[in-house]
Amino acid sequence: MKTYKLWVNGAFIRSESGRAYTVQDSRGAFWANVPQASRKDLRDAVQAARKAQPSWSKRTAYNRGQILYRVAEMLETRREAIRAELQATTGGSKRDADAEIDASIDRWVYYAGWSDKYAALLSSVNPVAMPMHNFTTPEPTGVVGIACPAVAPLASLTSLLAPVIVSGNTTVTLLPESVPTVGLAFAEVLATSDLPAGVVNFLSGRFKELLPHLAQHVEVDALNLCGVPEAERGALEQAAAETIKRFSHSPLLSRTEWLSNRAQGLDWIEPFLEFKTVWHPLGW
Repeated sequence: MKTYKLWVNGAFIRSESGRAYTVQDSRGAFWANVPQASRKDLRDAVQAARKAQPSWSKRTAYNRGQILYRVAEMLETRREAIRAELQATTGGSKRDADAEIDASIDRWVYYAGWSDKYAALLSSVNPVAMPMHNFTTPEPTGVVGIACPAVAPLASLTSLLAPVIVSGNTTVTLLPESVPTVGLAFAEVLATSDLPAGVVNFLSGRFKELLPHLAQHVEVDALNLCGVPEAERGALEQAAAETIKRFSHSPLLSRTEWLSNRAQGLDWIEPFLEFKTVWHPLGW
């Protein structure tokens, strides 16, 4: 039997509360006990993400791309373990699990390629009627909170996570309550991928307990509530408005769509960027 742990600040840890909850497989049988993160675990994860963000954003785009590509390589080496998680928790066949793993590997490679290109496409030189240069460049937003859906748990996690960190953001990611073990197993990939500690933090637990505190936390700069039902987002948006968080609700796609090109692109990177405009006098 496997002991699952939270992934916070580059380390596998138990919940500080000592709590755990039971996860069933696709047939309703016992699959695993997973840690139930507390508010303290959430605060620790946000603190780790905040501490890691400045140095991660200052790395060269090329280096961030190298690390994302390394994630893809290490995911391939963990194929058998991830396949077992997917088959047990989603009830899919070996072929289905391999298809999701392949799509996820390709997506990490895809965003590795975007690392040194998105800025060129989103930057601009703006015409002004005075002897000045005026140009706009993208910068990372900061710490991004992500609530993941249960559909296609590996592909959707990859689709939400990779475009956020490729630009220099760091994340606190809440794994889906019903299938958290796929994400917790994926943390073992990150642990051997050269990703700096604190850039990605995974919490398993109850959305109703953790999300309000994630939305209110002053050190969280943006939220993606893809895994939250639309009817439950209003209160979270209202709480987040007090600290002026950026919002992006990625579409809740079907399994087929999460594995398709619809779940990737420049428009998945852009929502978590800030745009800085600089004025500079012309030299004479």
